[in-house]
Amino acid sequence: MQNYDWIHTLAKYEKEAVPCVLVTVIDEKGSVPRSAGTKMLVTADGITDTIGGGHLEHMATQLARKMLENRVSSMQIERFNLGASLGQCCGGMVSICLEPIMPQRYPLMLFGAGHVAKALVPILASLPFSIIWVDEREEQFPDNVPENVETKVTDDPVAEVSELAANGFYLVMTHNHHLDFELTKAILKKGDSRYFGVIGSETKRKRFEHRLKQRDFSPEQINSMICPIGISNVAGKHPSEIAVSVAGELIGYYQTLENKAQNVDKMAENTLTLSKANNVKKARA
Repeated sequence: MQNYDWIHTLAKYEKEAVPCVLVTVIDEKGSVPRSAGTKMLVTADGITDTIGGGHLEHMATQLARKMLENRVSSMQIERFNLGASLGQCCGGMVSICLEPIMPQRYPLMLFGAGHVAKALVPILASLPFSIIWVDEREEQFPDNVPENVETKVTDDPVAEVSELAANGFYLVMTHNHHLDFELTKAILKKGDSRYFGVIGSETKRKRFEHRLKQRDFSPEQINSMICPIGISNVAGKHPSEIAVSVAGELIGYYQTLENKAQNVDKMAENTLTLSKANNVKKARA
């Protein structure tokens, strides 16, 4: 009997922006472990539910993880003879569909609810971001925030750094330079950000660099910090002007990521097509 844990897990993965592959049995003939419609979810390091175990599930998991590794975004259908090709005692035929589900939103954690943040959040909320907005002062948050923005009031903002999914975006723009520095240390130690920006001047950056070097942070870690933030040729000190500049920089970052992913997808699809063509040639030889 099919379990449906994958439905709840998929909702969780979407919220946390975890890439996964939905594997579905779409056709069956003869004796097979599970009937058509059975599903499981595969991530880089986990499986939810089952399509019957054994060599079939092992092969499906390997294929799914290869798709994740190569960032393949197109659906793939594979057919298996359980007896002849996989050595399972069932002996039937199974077709499976592997459907990659890539995050639709980039996880972003923004620290500070000052004037610039208030101007920036509505812009970011209209872009493919899932935002966690952190501040110690509850009264600083507006009454209404967009659906994809979670506000978090905490006495320990630094502890929130570890809560963001890997490969997330961080923006530090609090009212307190000491807190900015503590957040910077935590983010650099975590070491898995796609983008990490701190609001401030070149002078602030030099001060942070000096203090980070004293605490044995490597040049590579320090260079991953962007400060000042925003598009350099967009001048202006009004919160809305700074917000537009920062949003433009973030758009550039995620579009670069998407372009790279599309190029990888094309390469993977070309490799798959070439491999199938070679297999056909071998079969005819």
